[in-house]
Amino acid sequence: MKVLVTGVAGFIGADLTSRLLAAGHQVVGVDNFNDYYTPELKRDRIAKVIGKHPTHNFKLLEGDVHDRPLMKDMFAKESFDTVVHLAAQAGVRYSLENPDSYIDSNLVGFGAILEGCRHSGVKHLVYASSSSVYGANKNFPFKETDRVDNPVSLYAATKKANELMAHSYSHLYGLACTGLRFFTVYGPWGRPDMAPFRFAERMLKGEPIPVYNNGEMIRDFTYIDDISEGVLRVTTSDTPAGRYEVYNIGRGQQVPLMDFIAAMSDSLGVEADINFMPMQDGDVPRTMADTSALKRDYGYSPRVSVEEGVERFAQWYKSYYG
Repeated sequence: MKVLVTGVAGFIGADLTSRLLAAGHQVVGVDNFNDYYTPELKRDRIAKVIGKHPTHNFKLLEGDVHDRPLMKDMFAKESFDTVVHLAAQAGVRYSLENPDSYIDSNLVGFGAILEGCRHSGVKHLVYASSSSVYGANKNFPFKETDRVDNPVSLYAATKKANELMAHSYSHLYGLACTGLRFFTVYGPWGRPDMAPFRFAERMLKGEPIPVYNNGEMIRDFTYIDDISEGVLRVTTSDTPAGRYEVYNIGRGQQVPLMDFIAAMSDSLGVEADINFMPMQDGDVPRTMADTSALKRDYGYSPRVSVEEGVERFAQWYKSYYG
């Protein structure tokens, strides 16, 4: 199978690509290596992928998904069976100050991908949505049947828009579309703007950790291996034309943020100096995924505990950053 992975140098993209190549698939990867966080980490991820797998099955294209002529040319030259669209401007807080980046990447870029799929015979589009679409949802755990029409950030709004855009292309053109609502992914080679990185960096420097909502936060922390295995199952399964689905993908466990910090402290062997702060704009106090639908349809079953995952992350962090 020939697969396009956008955001290939990203956290999930690089790990998924490694798994696809290990399974014998061909991968074309697209990434713009932007400076939202250090491009060096992104290039190191790609170097790790290439180092583990034969490069004749992997092609890298540097560019933006919202570059319509570039995307049109790429889809015309390549014959993809499946597209995994992970490229996006990430981050809830960043969207408060840089809205244009989200419009370009998450809306214009997604439109370019949909058009490419439509005109080149792609059989299945798998794309990244987010738990952020649930906004201030009062139901718990979050279910795919819950209302998601009250986003509390522009980032969340763009992800909900992606789901609606995909639905229209599935309905109008018979494109099979599967959206995956990711819940708080963490682990080695992760994103430096995410909490585990910030916690580890500040702990090791002896600096205080800002903890919002005075520590009254719950997250469904999900280890990268479990996430990538779930995405791989969806990507490599036969999907009927015109099928449209959206799934939660998380561990399905509520973890108090203070417990996560305690696990990080134990793994790093340092005390956490905590600076409690009020809730930030665009944030929500708790998330947790009901993953029963993904388990039913694809056998998804996350295995890595938070304690084990944090330990693996901490050891990688100390090794990578010295």
